[in-house]
Amino acid sequence: MYYLYILKCADNTLYTGITVDLNRRIKEHNDSKLGAKYTRARRPVKLIYSKKFSNRSSASKEENRIKHLSREEKLELIKKLAQIFCS
Repeated sequence: MYYLYILKCADNTLYTGITVDLNRRIKEHNDSKLGAKYTRARRPVKLIYSKKFSNRSSASKEENRIKHLSREEKLELIKKLAQIFCS
């Protein structure tokens, strides 16, 4: 199982990535040198979106698609999904 995730950094920027262990990866972003160079300077980070995928290929394709969205488009995607789950 692969997870696509979006983090909100302390400076309100967004970071998108994929992993097989979501909890471990978020901990790495916040607490260790194993976190992405981008997030190390912007700690703490907070998970604001995640989605499961059955294989790496589909997770990577979605990661690439989301990375090419503007910040506003990413926030709108997250907002729409939150409304679906809260309804």
